[in-house]
Amino acid sequence: MTFANVTTVILENWVTIIIILALIGLSGFFSGSETALTAASRARMHSLEINGEMRAGIVNRLISRRDRLIGALLIGNNLVNILSSALATSLLLKLFGDTGVIYATIAMTVLLVIFAEVLPKSWAIAAPDRFAMFVAPVVNLFVIVVGPLAGLVNVIVRFILSLVGVHLSAETSLLPAHEEIRGAVDLLHREGSVIKADRDRLGGVLDLSELEVSDVMIHRTAMRMLNADETPDANVRAVLDSPYTRIPIWRGTTDNIIGIIHAKDLLRSLSELGNDRSRIDIVKLSQKPWFVPDTTSVPDQLNAFLRRKAHIAIVVDEYGEVEGLVTLEDILEEIVGDIADEHDIDVQGLRQEADGSVVVDGQVSIRDLNRALEWSLPDDEATTVAGLVIHESQIIPEEKQSFTFHGKRFIVMKREKNRITRLRIRSTDTV
Repeated sequence: MTFANVTTVILENWVTIIIILALIGLSGFFSGSETALTAASRARMHSLEINGEMRAGIVNRLISRRDRLIGALLIGNNLVNILSSALATSLLLKLFGDTGVIYATIAMTVLLVIFAEVLPKSWAIAAPDRFAMFVAPVVNLFVIVVGPLAGLVNVIVRFILSLVGVHLSAETSLLPAHEEIRGAVDLLHREGSVIKADRDRLGGVLDLSELEVSDVMIHRTAMRMLNADETPDANVRAVLDSPYTRIPIWRGTTDNIIGIIHAKDLLRSLSELGNDRSRIDIVKLSQKPWFVPDTTSVPDQLNAFLRRKAHIAIVVDEYGEVEGLVTLEDILEEIVGDIADEHDIDVQGLRQEADGSVVVDGQVSIRDLNRALEWSLPDDEATTVAGLVIHESQIIPEEKQSFTFHGKRFIVMKREKNRITRLRIRSTDTV
């Protein structure tokens, strides 16, 4: 075909060419809209809707029925792609005869990939929230029109999938809400948008529901307590020397907790008695102890602390024997990390060695170790590092005995009776 004939055919079919270009642009609109609406932040859209942004409300309504939205956009996208390709093939057949099919296939593939797929989707993913709100009103109208057809398509698809044992549920999320939030925070931390301290605090809040008071309590072996039968002078001195403001009192046996003495009550009484320690009766000054089961969930215990305006509770097992104590501060530390003040005793529980290993006290909690070193040791079956070693080894290890599990080498450095008091931990890739 001569150049004159080609020019004549193009001039005669200029309307068709404009329609093809318009259809390619419409295909790009559908592709970009699909990407933006599926990638838009639901949390940000919800916040904007509350603040009166009407387009954000439209976005929320669209993505609340994601299957209907995707079905409508795919119908529109395929419709304009097929129509534009058919028109292009018809035009190029007039120009080049039978070989026009090949030219039409090549030309439309290039045009559709660049202008209807890569370009609009790249643009949409660069600013999904803004793009989603921009296209939402038009897409909403299109979904209203094509929605019934999209719904029919979804019914057919679900029926076909059910024949092979695949059942779809639009309401079921692949991940629980907590895991979705945790994953988003971890991703933002890796990207540098969230610092480690903030990530740990958010993770601590999410972890509370998985913890019981036995996981966060101070074990009875580490509790500071007063003997009611000791001399008043000895008990007053013990309270003043203690870094704690609330101390349990026992009589006869440590399982018999009869009260909780508050340092402020003691100081007030001392002032009233002219600092005469011999006249102090710590049992009369003490408050009634509050006992809680070791299986109480941490959120329930936190709510109970707030409701009772209390700060300390004695933790008991199913037989009523004292296991330890839990304080409001212990729970808060699960969220914000260690809370230290000027009266805390600095106990060396974790020390980084020059060779890359870590020396830890046996009672250091696995959660604190994971948080400090960004490890992922499991804490389902054990609360402390020593407990984890005993659980995994199924024995009470001897000193200098070592074990390897969860990608770490654990070496028992010190043992007192049946308690592991110090361990060295190193990663297996540095052994």
